[in-house]
Amino acid sequence: MISLATLQTAAEQGFIYGLVALALYLSYRVLDIADLTTDGSFTLGAAASAMLATLGHPLLGILCAMAAGAAAGGVTAFLQTKCRVQPILAGIVTMTGLYSINLMVMGGKATLPLLKVDTVFSWAEGIFGEQLGALVLAALVAMAAGAAMVAFLGTQLGLSIRATGDNRDMVAASSINPAFTTTVGLCIANALVALSGGLMAQHQKFSDITLGTGMVVVGLASLIIGEVIVGRGGVVRCVIGVMVGSIIYRLIISIALRSSLGASNLKLVSAVIVGVAISWPAIKDAAAFARRRRAAKKEGN
Repeated sequence: MISLATLQTAAEQGFIYGLVALALYLSYRVLDIADLTTDGSFTLGAAASAMLATLGHPLLGILCAMAAGAAAGGVTAFLQTKCRVQPILAGIVTMTGLYSINLMVMGGKATLPLLKVDTVFSWAEGIFGEQLGALVLAALVAMAAGAAMVAFLGTQLGLSIRATGDNRDMVAASSINPAFTTTVGLCIANALVALSGGLMAQHQKFSDITLGTGMVVVGLASLIIGEVIVGRGGVVRCVIGVMVGSIIYRLIISIALRSSLGASNLKLVSAVIVGVAISWPAIKDAAAFARRRRAAKKEGN
């Protein structure tokens, strides 16, 4: 039996991690770029947010986290567009360099606790109540980011970014600079990832150098689960699917942690979820074909 506390925690984390899935929707689905900067950008956002929170500026920490994430995305875009590095390699290079930068941001410490430190979530609890403060804040941020994404992709620049992902050569022939649209898209995507990291650090009351490990898998799992449940269509439908998928993914993880699987098998559970979600269309087609085949045999008999 799933408790109300488990559902609330899954929803809180689902909204926060949903920002990562939203970022991957922009980079992976819209721009058609496999951006592996995500792991490093998430930790960078957490590190910047936690460090400024310890100095008494939690809101400034969130804003600086987004700026730092955008800068990381800009580096990856520079490697891709100016240095002609393959997108996957460019993300790996940036992610590798961010490991040392993240340690510098946290003052050389692998873990930075936020005990007895004011955070944006403690502020929210003071406004909306201790029980619902974190959930309301996470939901508001996620919905605001989703609405901003829908509005942005409907602008001329947003449409240019979507066109770049569809056909880069056609965009270049249409007097649109694909290097610029790629840079803007990756900067926004990594700013969202860093925002998620900054919120998660203040939500969990600590930042760790390994906090972003496997974040690409988490984002892809949420993205694909949302597409399976809600379906793929317009931007609004995709954004809603991203958030729904993220919450469902966190709920599955919460159930797995409370079962006999244990925390040591968390990565295995994540890999299985991603594998099933990716192969779900093929599984549906195979099941439908098997049903038609059985029906044909019955009619033949």
